[in-house]
Amino acid sequence: MRVIIKALARLNKNNDSYQSVFLTCIQSLLICFVVFALTLSNFTFADSQRAAPDIVQNFNIPAGPLEDALNHFSQQSGVKLTFDTAIVKDVRTQGLSGNFDIQSGLNFLLIGSELQAMAQDNGYAVIKSQSTAGITVLPSIQVAASSVARYNAATSVTATKTNTLLRDVPQSISVLTNELIQDQAVQSLGDAVRYVPGVGVSQGEGNRDALIFRGNRSTGDFFIDGTRDDAQFFRDLYNIERIEVLKGANGMIFGRGGSGGVINRVSKQAGWAPIREFSFQGGSFNRKRITADFNQVINDKIAFRVNGMFEDSGSFRDGVNLRRRGISPTLTIKPTERTTVVLNMERFHDDRTADRGIPSFNGRPVNVGRSQFFGDPRINHSDVEVLSFNSFIEHKFEFGLTLRNRTNYADYDKFYQNVFASDKVRAGEVALSAYNNSTERKNVFNQTDFLYSLETGPISHTLLAGIEVGRQVTNDIRHTGLLSVNEERPGEPVRFTVPLSNSVIDASRLNNGLGINYQNLDSDANNHSIVDITSLYIQDQIEILPQLQAIAGVRYDLFEVDFVKRNGSGTQLKTRDDLISPRFGIIYKPIEPVSIYTSYSQAFVPRAGEQLTSINVTRATLKPEKFTTLEAGVKWDIRPDLAVTGAVYQLDRDNVITVDPDDSSRTFLTKGQRTKGVELSISGQLTPYWSVMGGYAFQDGEITSTENAAAPEGATVAELPRNTFSMWSRYDFTPKYGAAFGVINRSDMFASTDNTVRVQGFTRVDAALYAQLSRQVRAQVNIENIFNTKYIASVHNNNNMLPGSPIAARATLIINF
Repeated sequence: MRVIIKALARLNKNNDSYQSVFLTCIQSLLICFVVFALTLSNFTFADSQRAAPDIVQNFNIPAGPLEDALNHFSQQSGVKLTFDTAIVKDVRTQGLSGNFDIQSGLNFLLIGSELQAMAQDNGYAVIKSQSTAGITVLPSIQVAASSVARYNAATSVTATKTNTLLRDVPQSISVLTNELIQDQAVQSLGDAVRYVPGVGVSQGEGNRDALIFRGNRSTGDFFIDGTRDDAQFFRDLYNIERIEVLKGANGMIFGRGGSGGVINRVSKQAGWAPIREFSFQGGSFNRKRITADFNQVINDKIAFRVNGMFEDSGSFRDGVNLRRRGISPTLTIKPTERTTVVLNMERFHDDRTADRGIPSFNGRPVNVGRSQFFGDPRINHSDVEVLSFNSFIEHKFEFGLTLRNRTNYADYDKFYQNVFASDKVRAGEVALSAYNNSTERKNVFNQTDFLYSLETGPISHTLLAGIEVGRQVTNDIRHTGLLSVNEERPGEPVRFTVPLSNSVIDASRLNNGLGINYQNLDSDANNHSIVDITSLYIQDQIEILPQLQAIAGVRYDLFEVDFVKRNGSGTQLKTRDDLISPRFGIIYKPIEPVSIYTSYSQAFVPRAGEQLTSINVTRATLKPEKFTTLEAGVKWDIRPDLAVTGAVYQLDRDNVITVDPDDSSRTFLTKGQRTKGVELSISGQLTPYWSVMGGYAFQDGEITSTENAAAPEGATVAELPRNTFSMWSRYDFTPKYGAAFGVINRSDMFASTDNTVRVQGFTRVDAALYAQLSRQVRAQVNIENIFNTKYIASVHNNNNMLPGSPIAARATLIINF
């Protein structure tokens, strides 16, 4: 492994060498993925059609009609089931909740039905049980087995709004399971996606989540349970079951946004499985965190669940601290067998030091200690309060129609303030500037979906039609830091230099002890905006032949913006955009577990909210961004618990808002950019005891026209490493003890579109140890950056680059009772 790491490090020093070995890398990686999996898992063709008997998966199937339960089982497991509808008609089941292998799960569902499940080469068949002397004999039920399918998911709702096998989605999608989230002990989206090919992490100016989807930075493509959650703050994962990452344009499903990709967090919901779990975590840099997960069954129709979290942690960065808390109760009600109601709320608070990182010097990040802070950590802070209410209603009509409705109300209140490096280091000194920003936002969204399956001759259809309405009201104001204020002279923006060796300053001592005064200048934002959205969409998933499927859909968005600038020019604008977002895909399956697909999709991003804070608002700047994706790929479920995928794509983006390379408080328009790439991934079980998750991405992006000297035609897209590789691997030596090992490699990239500052590539190695101390208690230790590599973890522009953590350990104790 050390040899591999050294080789990767040498390649990083010469980024140009990647072009010459690109095709060889892709071929080698794909061959390694496949051959490695086949060798270690004793693969046979027959086994590719059915689950290994000792693989355990998590199921959540409600009590009700057996036919519905068997269909849910097939979707959740990825296993093909065949049965005669006549023998399951009017038969009920008690449901299935918990971890089961395939055979045992089916046996549990069939208790009392006088039916049994028989393994076949292409899946399982449900038949009448064999009887001897009038006594029905059913196979035994084994609830505990030797392994759990930890890192592989069979289905997703995110990509199509229907529960679809991942291999039947003609688009690249990665699912981060709850087991993977727990094994890596991550609590942020930035940490979670580092093992997802094609997705990077941006700095977010130290106050918000910001991800890079195939070369496109986004702070708004975040969803929870399929509903928009686009306020700008750092999210926590304490109440999240899994994370689904859909890459490429997704306007047909998600409307505005869904540009280079989306993140959909699937929340934990109340169910009928008992849960009593507390976790305690401590670690390097004074890390302290506690979480609780409590699920209580009230009766056979009502269940209640509550998740809570509190954290108080320091950082390896000088003066940086974090304090946050959250609580999220959920109520699930099943008034009838065909109706489900889920009610949820969350109260979340995050208070942290706003850390903008370090500046550049001579085209590289300045060579200072990774703990050195630039600015004043005592006044640099970000504070957000989130209150949200959500409801989900689903009813299945007897004639086959399914109705789903989701409603979300969210209230966000955010303030952040910072003194930060605003220019490169010059003659041993660095320039600092200051501002603060306050945002109040209220969102209301409602989605109603209708799902229906039918057959037209030999062709099967899964139809989706829906409507979404929403309103987003935002008040946003920015104050520039001033060195002096009086009636005759309104003050000059803060811009002063300090010695590089003493970049941590006391802002209260500036300006002869008067400190920094903050004032809303005419050029600053003081905006009020109302955004109204009305959307209609329709989609058809078509099975033309067992080997040939298609998906076609289109969405219409009416997007209306009422914008008022309450200072300076007093600009008032009302705009209306009528947007059409199509999507089309073809899937060919030469054999059942293999899909070869191609797809075309578009998405639009109208301007709204924080996008209007740092740009001169005109009708030209309000024109929506347009994203167009062409993609082709292969997905292979080697077994139901092991999948490999590959994709090639081209993503075009028009009318781009680009961050100024040197002034992060300002943005400008770029006419267009194009990103091309290749992605390979693997997830699941190599053996019953060996779980893996990771992949490789090649990305090549450039600016396609010159609109501003800071983004010339032919320049490389910012924050886009040409090559990334990541792999997380866990091995369970015994049922009680296991270990994991992770590698993240990233090649060089540019910090901004002017391509004047290069951020060096790196290789980081992580590790973890796991112990099941008793039936109720387990422990784990996660070690980040075990070789103490010095690297830049994320950037925002040429002068805001955040160093990665030195070696750090986190110990977690999990108690179930």
